Amino acid sequence: MRGGLTGLLSLLLGVAAPMAAQQGDVDVERYRFYLTLPDTGKHIRVQSTTIFRRDSTNTALRLDLLAPMAVRGAYLGCATALGTPFRFDGRVVTVPLGEAGATGDTTCVSLIYEGEPADGLVISTDSAGRWLAFGDNWPDRARHWLATVDHPSDKALVEFIVDAPATLTVVANGTRRGLADIEPSAAGPRRRTVWETAEPIATYLMVIAAAPLVETPLGETACGYAALQRCVPQSVFTAPEQARYMPGNFARAGDIVRFFAQTVSPFPYERLSHLQSATQFGGMENVGAIFYADGLFRRPDGVGVGLIAHETAHQWFGDAVTEGAWGHLWLSEGFATYFAALYTQYAMGDSAFRAEMANIRQKVIRAGVVAARPVVDTAQTDLMELLNENSYEKGGFVLHMLRSEVGDSTFFRAIRAYYEAHRNGNALTGDLLAEMERESARDLGWFFDQWLTRPGYIDLALRWEHDIGAGSLTFTVTQGDRFPPYRFPLRVEIVDANGVATQALLDVPAERAARIVVPGRWTAPPLAVRPDPMVELLAAFRTS
Repeated sequence: MRGGLTGLLSLLLGVAAPMAAQQGDVDVERYRFYLTLPDTGKHIRVQSTTIFRRDSTNTALRLDLLAPMAVRGAYLGCATALGTPFRFDGRVVTVPLGEAGATGDTTCVSLIYEGEPADGLVISTDSAGRWLAFGDNWPDRARHWLATVDHPSDKALVEFIVDAPATLTVVANGTRRGLADIEPSAAGPRRRTVWETAEPIATYLMVIAAAPLVETPLGETACGYAALQRCVPQSVFTAPEQARYMPGNFARAGDIVRFFAQTVSPFPYERLSHLQSATQFGGMENVGAIFYADGLFRRPDGVGVGLIAHETAHQWFGDAVTEGAWGHLWLSEGFATYFAALYTQYAMGDSAFRAEMANIRQKVIRAGVVAARPVVDTAQTDLMELLNENSYEKGGFVLHMLRSEVGDSTFFRAIRAYYEAHRNGNALTGDLLAEMERESARDLGWFFDQWLTRPGYIDLALRWEHDIGAGSLTFTVTQGDRFPPYRFPLRVEIVDANGVATQALLDVPAERAARIVVPGRWTAPPLAVRPDPMVELLAAFRTS
């Protein structure tokens, strides 16, 4: 660590280390879920297998699972599994492991359980009466239907084996490895679908969709920019009546993936599907299977390009690199917000990008949570409350200011280094700081401190004075007393008496009022002064 990451700041921002979420002696390597979905109703049956490594002191495996799911049996062993005692208190399944094994030993525990999930796997019918089931796990709702170590800091491979009515299309994370008819039920034909991931993912991203979906292939996209194969296969899955309107804005999906792959790193997963779903969110970035709210597909303009870009950016930030603790959610949502804006810049130009950043800034300034709480909010225990303007808009604008602070080449070089260092793992804010300091060879602790560990934004009044005798132009920058004073660079556009615009960069100290003389000789007062013409600063401006 460089000098900026010390003391209290180190504690607040953290540095991620390899760990298991709730039991530091267990590292889950793979989950296998064999799900039997009903023809009607909400009762599901699950056989799960958890394959994990243990250390020499580990005597039990504890998996999160919530009632009303009921555990019928537990089995210990990999090649040969034998029935074993277990304890289930309605929140956690505890399976004793017997004699302690050597550190690194691979162990398997299988469970059989069933019931009607209260949440997590959302089972319903649509307006046409068609049966639907969609996983909706964020933040810690996987435990309603999947027995897991349900925390983002313990990633694992996942395999879904789903037996369902043959009228349903089943989509999940990874690659479809199998599709076969099985013995029918009294209600009609049934089919088994197998999906499997090649990379470990967080439990909140492990989902299935089972619905009468119609696939619209988008083809092999972003060829040459995929980590696991040459191209990224993409598809859109919709209700039958929406299929004729596809691909709509999803025609841009290949261009979006290619842009992020060129900017950051090759696409990290096997494929990317976009699904009309029953998620409670506008979009949910499940690995390789993005779920979008049903109603978005029923609007005349469909799912917006900005939302597609936001959820796609999550495949890198949030999915491949996942926050190691919920209070650092901005590493997911702030990144997706800013990288979606970067796609706007790439696709529509600088003016559209600045307009988007100005809109993001206004959302931050208007939000009460920004004035009350910091971006890195480790004190917030209601995880849904973290879905706010701090995590999204302020987090995104902080990245924008950081880019301005260190310069484009350093910023993107550090972003790529941060991504590669933590891909398929976890990160905390201190990990990003470390990469930015390493690439810039600068102490940036002050920047991360003032923008991420304390509430607020700059409340700024700007006044200028021209001394005709001295030919000088002096700015007085005054910061309000609502928040502690900030240190920042302020770009000012000055239109001189001849109508020529020039820009000056003022290095503003963390003081309530600072007087700064603009270099050069100014023979006449300016015709106009415009602060922050490039929309680079998170500030509410007042000029005089």
